[in-house]
Amino acid sequence: MILGSHLSIAGGLHRAVTRADELGFGAVALFVRNQRRWDAPPLTDDAIAAFADARKASRIQAVIAHGSYLINLAGKPEVREKSIVALRDELDRCHRLGIECYVLHPGSHADPAEGMGLIADALNSAIANIGAPPRILLETTAGAGNTLGATFEQLAELLDMLTPAEHFGACLDTAHVFAAGYDLRTQAGCRAMFKAFDSAVGLDRLGALHLNDSTYELGTHRDRHEHIGLGTIGPDTFAAIVNHRKLARVPMIMETPKGPDDDDRDWDLVNADVLRAMVRRKARG
Repeated sequence: MILGSHLSIAGGLHRAVTRADELGFGAVALFVRNQRRWDAPPLTDDAIAAFADARKASRIQAVIAHGSYLINLAGKPEVREKSIVALRDELDRCHRLGIECYVLHPGSHADPAEGMGLIADALNSAIANIGAPPRILLETTAGAGNTLGATFEQLAELLDMLTPAEHFGACLDTAHVFAAGYDLRTQAGCRAMFKAFDSAVGLDRLGALHLNDSTYELGTHRDRHEHIGLGTIGPDTFAAIVNHRKLARVPMIMETPKGPDDDDRDWDLVNADVLRAMVRRKARG
């Protein structure tokens, strides 16, 4: 199991790598710039060197950047234009930092076909202009409003529009697919979900997993993450995933709550320990 968490870049990008290594993780996810702003200071040579040094000194096997939540490649013209500029900047940062994967929410549009066309055009153009680009992983969504990528079939359709195919893949978020209507609360349900994903998208295109329990119930299209095993999905799903032989080399990233400031527990470590213990037991049916 290549386990990790999405960690803060406060104090420098390298701090996320160092902290992940301190927690005993094999992977880390991070933003490569402030994800709440369109503009960002340039990436400095010092920041690049510090990041490279931190990674070299760590046991981290996989670094996964997450795209800004502001980006909507299928948005209205002004938003889409800003999104394309931000996307290209983030991909360039990944290239300069040597980050191998970049997770992105597909986007939102009232007309799915038109929206997917806009997304594909933006991604195909952006990746063509980046030397040695990271692999872009389109993330499954909860399906709220007009967001695209809530069904495996739609995600597969979009991926088939992207070229070259080897530069693109998928990221499956357990909370998102549960909110979208895939019932994975039992071992059998989890197997059925992955079978559906494999049939539509292909497990060979799965580049990362986001392991999150859910606050809300099945099919509500509401996205709010909960600690592993303490939400409406429950522990059996995660036991099935961490023991799934075909997922052993897929980085598994937790995006669970960090906990209140007055809580002395490190919730990344708490959730990691829960998952690590599950590797030694079988999921119930």
